[in-house]
Amino acid sequence: MAGLTHGPVVPQVERLLREMLREQRWGAGGRLPNEVRLAAELGVGRSSVREAIRLLAHDGWVEVRHGAGTFAAREIPVDVGRMLRRAELLELHEVRRALEVEAARLAARRIRREDVAGLAARLAGRQEHLGGGPAAFVDADLEFHRRVVELSGNAVLLGLFDSVRPRLREALIDMVAHEAGLPDQSCAHAELLTALEHRDPEAAIAATVSNVDSIMNFLRSQQGDDQ
Repeated sequence: MAGLTHGPVVPQVERLLREMLREQRWGAGGRLPNEVRLAAELGVGRSSVREAIRLLAHDGWVEVRHGAGTFAAREIPVDVGRMLRRAELLELHEVRRALEVEAARLAARRIRREDVAGLAARLAGRQEHLGGGPAAFVDADLEFHRRVVELSGNAVLLGLFDSVRPRLREALIDMVAHEAGLPDQSCAHAELLTALEHRDPEAAIAATVSNVDSIMNFLRSQQGDDQ
């Protein structure tokens, strides 16, 4: 069982507890240790354990009985909600791939020298919010990508991106808040900026594909956890 890594704590605690429950650490219907003991075992704060338990209870993995404690479900639930969220995210990233690959190619051909500094500032803003609040990070990330699409000079591509952006934002915030072990895409973003600065369409395409595909591959790898 993997331990905690850099990033939001609550989804990692939820994942660890989910693994313990799947392995029947406390048996079917068994009582879990209290928050203090779980927090000490996992090396996190009680508030993180409490929020993770709340999420697990919502998905049917545990039952919280006030005054009695928290008990494992007698049967491992099929997490339909998570399955649907991941399926939607995969579809949204398929759309992102189609839009942003072409946008990156065009932007690399059409970007002006004076545009690079502004794009770099947006990337710096994204990195500043890495590991922070999900909404602020997602907004900074999408602002960077929207600027790349804008620099493509194609108004139709920009309109398509803006039309899907609200739905994408909501799904990405949910993913960042609740998915543990998301791949760090900082290198791919830096490579995209470098490719655009050097007006290299092939490198811009490669960086964009790396960015989007890493998320898609992660979501596919997690689908087994929903069963």
